[in-house]
Amino acid sequence: MNQYGHVSVLLDECIEGLNIDPDGIYVDGTTGMGGHSEAIASRLNNGRLICIDRDSYALERAGERLKPFADKITFVKGNFSDTFAILERLGIEQVNGMLFDLGVSSPQLDIAERGFSYMNDAALDMRMDQTAALSAYEIVNSWPEERLQRILWDYGEEKFARKIVAGIIAERKLHPIASTGELVEIIRKSVPASALREKQHPAKRTFQAIRIAVNDELNSVSEMMETAPDKLCKGGRLCVISFHSLEDRIVKNSIARRENGCTCPREVPICVCGFKQTLRSVSRKPILPSKEEEEANPRARSAKLRVAEHI
Repeated sequence: MNQYGHVSVLLDECIEGLNIDPDGIYVDGTTGMGGHSEAIASRLNNGRLICIDRDSYALERAGERLKPFADKITFVKGNFSDTFAILERLGIEQVNGMLFDLGVSSPQLDIAERGFSYMNDAALDMRMDQTAALSAYEIVNSWPEERLQRILWDYGEEKFARKIVAGIIAERKLHPIASTGELVEIIRKSVPASALREKQHPAKRTFQAIRIAVNDELNSVSEMMETAPDKLCKGGRLCVISFHSLEDRIVKNSIARRENGCTCPREVPICVCGFKQTLRSVSRKPILPSKEEEEANPRARSAKLRVAEHI
């Protein structure tokens, strides 16, 4: 852990994957505390780095960290799903590389009042962009039972979704559920005793699901993968770090559609569907953290890095 309270996941692997041109233009679409950005900027001569994040606090902290490289960096407050539009607005036609780290940054988890963590009691929030209207409070206290069950099952793969949502519905009939601590207690009371003995915290999957819903994360990933690669120059690299299977599946399938998207029947001798390959996987399998990194930074354990090159 460094002075900025964050350890960048798969840092060396990302830098290798980006294959940095010192005079190129790069995008860090999820700047966070600026660890990946610092490693990119330090390798630039006449190049440029566009740092995007929807969390104002993250951009402020990253700005402090990246002051030595201020002449090479443009900071933009925005969602990484809007990368294509942001680059258009900046008048940038093509870039040499893009990096997206889809995880929650350590300060977001560790600053209790942000409401991301089940380890601290705080107001139910979980907004990455604190100016956004939707928070965890609204989801927990106003979304209908079936919708809550669906997000816990789909986004958290929570096998006790029905029991947990039943507990939430019963509690919110008595009073609003206002804090993370209250939600954790409801979860503890709702799941069977065997779940409480598991190594994983019983609230982990529920909190993950609600966070994804609050920040519309999966749609953001889909939109980014649909549009952002079109801004890569020939030979430009796309690096995406995901932390759960739903994100990774979107990234994997999106790359596959651009790599092997021909829909012609196998017996047709030449392609007639109009498919044109635009991406090539640099590594067929996702790149995983080393055992040493997992031991040094437990939050890296579920990380998967996929790298693709524009052709």
